[in-house]
Amino acid sequence: MARKVQTRRTPSVSPKPKAVAEGPVDAGLLREIARLLGESDLTEIEVQKGDLRIRAARTPPQPIHASAIALPPYAAPPPAPPVVAPKPAAPAPAAPSPAEHPDALKSPMVGTAYLRPSPDAKPFVEIGARVSAGDKLLLIEAMKTFNDIVAPKGGVVTAILVEDGQPVEYGEPLLVIE
Repeated sequence: MARKVQTRRTPSVSPKPKAVAEGPVDAGLLREIARLLGESDLTEIEVQKGDLRIRAARTPPQPIHASAIALPPYAAPPPAPPVVAPKPAAPAPAAPSPAEHPDALKSPMVGTAYLRPSPDAKPFVEIGARVSAGDKLLLIEAMKTFNDIVAPKGGVVTAILVEDGQPVEYGEPLLVIE
């Protein structure tokens, strides 16, 4: 006599994480953030759009300390006789590098800096150009959106500290207007 076996399926239910917002998350957006993080020297990206907030971070490789490496013993050369050097003149005060200049315009976001509107166009500004407050200086592309970076004040562009198409981080100096 054939026996009928009854099976019952128990649905697997996993608790929903509390940090995840209601509604679908754009997988393409997540891929783009991961690609930006992988292709650049960035260690952290944070994006917020409305109620959606995404933060991606990676830990940079840890440096190897010389004390952790076992070196073979060697014979040290005999000590050299002491050399009396003349006293050096007082060093001249070092001029601040353009990146540390107080008039350096800093990046308001993470992205890719573009100095021209298109690859075959002339740059928005060049060194020595006089600009007024509100003049477009460059573009920063972030998440497929081009953001105008405008002059906060009038003056002369004395240094351009980024290359066309260079990734930039928040707070990185872009150019100097004196």
